[in-house]
Amino acid sequence: METLKSLRIETGIATAVRAGETESGDVSVVSLTPGGALLGVVDGLGHGKEAAAAAMLAISVLEAHSSESLIALVRRCNEELRATRGVVVSLASINAGEGALTALSWIGIGNVEGILLRADSRTHPPMESLLLRGGVVGGTELPPLSETVLPIFPGDTLIFATDGIKSGFSVGRVPRTAPQRLANWILRHHAKGTDDALVLVARYLAGPA
Repeated sequence: METLKSLRIETGIATAVRAGETESGDVSVVSLTPGGALLGVVDGLGHGKEAAAAAMLAISVLEAHSSESLIALVRRCNEELRATRGVVVSLASINAGEGALTALSWIGIGNVEGILLRADSRTHPPMESLLLRGGVVGGTELPPLSETVLPIFPGDTLIFATDGIKSGFSVGRVPRTAPQRLANWILRHHAKGTDDALVLVARYLAGPA
């Protein structure tokens, strides 16, 4: 568990390596930015050392340029990963504007599933799903890129999960518990067991004091 105190975001990460492998191609980034935080999950294509190398290169690019827009980050990764097997990636940035609502922007290329669970569903749908666009970051051509912007409120929970987690993990009763326990629960109950798997859970608690 990690708490990003300037924005008060609590995170939890659960991961599993494919049987027979020593390195995972599924990795995450949680990084403070001047305006908030960058969160994301990268899945190197395939598995093993080459998948891990591609994923870690993408993470290094994201961390080095975390204050840039999500579209700019995807494009940077696409250029830097040309010599690798490529990755799929879903990213979110949380930005607290002074005197304004906090906003969550997110974008997904490939099949890293993303959902936002609302703490209060009286004014918003109880769950929002990230629109994923087909393609490979590091491939020959990216799909048209656009990010979606949503308001985010205290108690809302962002979840990213790689394809080592069964699709539809959010269907039914997802425990509203601490982020690390929730990440562990999803991995334990929904991991396919035939691939690397990673779950990132981030709960927005409050903006900067």
